[in-house]
Amino acid sequence: MKNFLIIMISSSLLTVLVSFGEANANSSDQNTVFTKEVDSIALKVNALLAKMTLEEKIGQMNQYNGFWDVTGPAPAHGDAANKYEHLKKGWVGSMLNVRGVKEVRQVQKIAVEETRLGIPLIIGFDVIHGYKTISPIPLAEAASWDLEAIKLSARVAAEEASASGINWTFAPMVDISRDARWGRVMEGAGEDPYLASLIAKARVEGFQGDDLSLANTIAACAKHFVGYGFAEAGRDYNTVDVGTSTLYNVLLPPFKAAQDAGVRTFMNAFNELNGIPATGSAFLQRDILKGDWNFQGFMVTDWGSINEMITHRYAKDRRNAAEIAINAGADMDMESYAYVNELASLVKDGKVDERLIDDAVKRILRVKFELGLFDDPYKYCNETVEKEVIGSKTIMDAVLDVAKKSIVLLKNENNLLPLKKQGQKIAIIGALANDKTSPLGSWRIAADDGTAVSVLEGMKAYKGNTITYEKGANVVTGETVFPKELTINVTDKSGFASAIAAAKKADVVVMVLGEHGLHSGEGRSRSEIGLPGVQQELLEAIYKANKNIVLVLNNGRPLTIDWAHEHIPAIVEAWQLGTQSGHAIAQVLYGDYNPSGKLPMTFPRNVGQVPIYYNHKSTGRPTLQEPGSVFWSHYSDVSNTPLYPFGYGLSYTSFSYTDLKVNTISNHTVEVSVKLTNTGKVKGKEVVQLYLRDEFASVTRPVKELKGFEMVELNPKESKIVTFKLSEAELGFYDNDGKFNVEPGTFSVFVGGSSDATLTAQFEIP
Repeated sequence: MKNFLIIMISSSLLTVLVSFGEANANSSDQNTVFTKEVDSIALKVNALLAKMTLEEKIGQMNQYNGFWDVTGPAPAHGDAANKYEHLKKGWVGSMLNVRGVKEVRQVQKIAVEETRLGIPLIIGFDVIHGYKTISPIPLAEAASWDLEAIKLSARVAAEEASASGINWTFAPMVDISRDARWGRVMEGAGEDPYLASLIAKARVEGFQGDDLSLANTIAACAKHFVGYGFAEAGRDYNTVDVGTSTLYNVLLPPFKAAQDAGVRTFMNAFNELNGIPATGSAFLQRDILKGDWNFQGFMVTDWGSINEMITHRYAKDRRNAAEIAINAGADMDMESYAYVNELASLVKDGKVDERLIDDAVKRILRVKFELGLFDDPYKYCNETVEKEVIGSKTIMDAVLDVAKKSIVLLKNENNLLPLKKQGQKIAIIGALANDKTSPLGSWRIAADDGTAVSVLEGMKAYKGNTITYEKGANVVTGETVFPKELTINVTDKSGFASAIAAAKKADVVVMVLGEHGLHSGEGRSRSEIGLPGVQQELLEAIYKANKNIVLVLNNGRPLTIDWAHEHIPAIVEAWQLGTQSGHAIAQVLYGDYNPSGKLPMTFPRNVGQVPIYYNHKSTGRPTLQEPGSVFWSHYSDVSNTPLYPFGYGLSYTSFSYTDLKVNTISNHTVEVSVKLTNTGKVKGKEVVQLYLRDEFASVTRPVKELKGFEMVELNPKESKIVTFKLSEAELGFYDNDGKFNVEPGTFSVFVGGSSDATLTAQFEIP
């Protein structure tokens, strides 16, 4: 038996825990156990908080975008001058989009050396899939199903960003989405909460490392809390309305995984959820995140989202919006100017309890202490390190590795791939093949245009074949500059003739088609998700000239490519792969790397099927009841099935699954094993996937749910027994009150190379 004395100081996280162990009466060991644990950061936070005025506290909750050339003179007029005065008064806790050692050092110097208390700034930036050196877009990385590679990608991004003065990234985005029309699918991990949860954990650990106080780690931010990926009609910022079953079982799990991995910050979502803007939702922020999950970091709003509650018609004005946001649990205001202008008077008028201000400030200061900013505010400001780290060979090698692993082979009739390395005439067609900017994708703010390796460059690095190139047609016209809208109604076909002529002379045609890197991303939703412009017409015209086509897709979302699937013999999903894009694609096309990627999102046959996802419900009428009947859940003009299912991806070899066995170890522990054999002629990797179906439950469950996977590499004719252990975490689900349950009943297990796995067995949970 142990007695505990718990001393709470203020409302801080400080606890002094003294335990006296009483010797067990039956034990000969009579030593008394004495332990003491002190949260030293909380002591420092409380001591600093006691010195702060109300205005200085609120200042820590205020985040400004970079607002002047910090290496030049101070702003003297207008809004910039007002913000500058706030910075000098200590009324700014964070800045974003200030980057580079010289720039960060300058703003940090003002905060540390010119304010009364010298509290350092936390410097935020959208390090989404790399900083200067760009990794594949996150959706592409998810296609690797390689958690260590994804973690490494986040790690090298943190290395570069921290070397450039940044100590906080607004990533990972862990929103689940089932709608390819939504532009920000490129920024997430796809449609499945199990896979997305593991990826969330990997990315948080990659950014934050094992020790957040090291100079090469940065604080991560799980966003957007919650439901942003379920925007109606796939239109960004649109309304979200979901039931509690979907909320608890689909949307929340990746955020909980990020919290369990120690993520230090969360960002709330732009959208409303069931009538309440997420920024103003106490249910999400205080009840779930800070209550049920005991999150100790801080919540930052998304850009201007406090003010947007006025536009939502939820708040009367900015003052009311500020009151709602702080009461709901939003700790830091990004670019609404609401807290810095309204909170002090709200406290003085009794509308807001100052203890809420204190709680928010403690959370923010805690993260700053954890980052080591109070020990050395300039620890991220070493110009020598900046020059050595950014673009280093180690980082280039890492992004090339994850780029190759992210490629998915969708079709390979007659083993057209891999290409021969000698003696072939290859025509490369498509504007994207010679583009050195588009492969960087969206959300690559710090990267310089023209720094990606193009597909043409990657292919020309192999010297044994004769390479010709023709653009064929543009993908976009006009400027391709963030955040301007892209022009996609391209109609110019003047390049078709020369492209057709080149195709006729070639042994093989490699067509690089798809989306420009800025077709997807924030604010870039599409109502049609086929090949933009005249690319489909170009593809069909080249097919008439030479049917020996390898179609390489560059895109940030699933596309509708039903015609290509029916006609083109080889299709490679190559996404937007970042700085080393061209080398990665060429190495896969030539067979120096055997593709092993699997789709993290379902590819629809047409946009009318969207949203489409594998883990759907069965409905009451899932199948044809009798020949000729119309009374079942279906379309009259297209199959219910997708073009390519979740988890799908081919290899240059083949695999067989046999000997599925299920062994019930205990009431809530089940062991599943399967024999995997490489039946082809080359070494290859296969992602072995396990899916469960709860055959009946108190809340209807999906037809299948991913509950395990393992990457296995085998030589030709080699076999391996792959074993999965299912526990309560895999067998249970959340009810409509958010309670996790494991119910008795029958479960079906499916194992295979995609969500269409047909090797199945059943077991009972008593």
